[in-house]
Amino acid sequence: MTIISLHLPKTAGTSFGSSLASHFGDRYRRDYADQGICKPMAQRCEAALAAGVEIAAQGLGDIECVHGHFLPVKYLPLAATRELTFVTWMRDPVTRMISHYYYWQESYDEKASAPHHRQVIEESWTLEQFCLSERFRNIYTQYLWNFPLDNFAFIGISEHYQEDLQEFCRRYLSTSLEPRSRNTTKYSGLRQAPDTAFLDKVREFHAADMELYQRALTWRARSIGAREGQAANVVDGVGIRSSVNRLQSLPEVLAGSMEPLVPIMRSVE
Repeated sequence: MTIISLHLPKTAGTSFGSSLASHFGDRYRRDYADQGICKPMAQRCEAALAAGVEIAAQGLGDIECVHGHFLPVKYLPLAATRELTFVTWMRDPVTRMISHYYYWQESYDEKASAPHHRQVIEESWTLEQFCLSERFRNIYTQYLWNFPLDNFAFIGISEHYQEDLQEFCRRYLSTSLEPRSRNTTKYSGLRQAPDTAFLDKVREFHAADMELYQRALTWRARSIGAREGQAANVVDGVGIRSSVNRLQSLPEVLAGSMEPLVPIMRSVE
């Protein structure tokens, strides 16, 4: 089994990745190079599918865990020949957006920050501009292009991080991981709390992500208190097999040609 861990921004993914790296050692691989959200929708999806063809051809060797910012569809072709377990963490989308904004205010590096980060800082975007920007609308949904939520065997909830981390360990590692705190946003006490009307507006604007988050909460609630071996995993892999079959039905894609998918990708922009 190989764990494919999607780090959705500002959901405790850096802390989780640090624990995974400590546990897996040289069997751990970081995957943060894509910077997919910086790219137009069609371009990022095309790149993910092209990378998926290459990964399926080359395999992962001795790697047992991959963690990072990427469109998880890029690992689906590999699932046809290797047992993969997809995992991720989610956080209330409104809280996540606010945290993301303030984290960027604190972490900006003129030389190293990505173009979209640079734009937010250098153009002095307000919190409202950031939270209601089309570019950052429904971040979860953007990452999960062509990747149904059912494909995840585990979705941790950041608000219950320590408890869910132990549940992850129980299911997949047979050992405990030491909780680590990384990339936490500082100075939270200096912020002015947004008013209710603004929060409602942001919640409505990110309705698709709110729906995904609510589904994750529902799955978590159903698994709590379940007997050993029953409802321990949210999915049984049927979703992954279905997604792999969907990709395999596009021979041009698996052969390396992205042209047949470009109209499809543009249709969701």
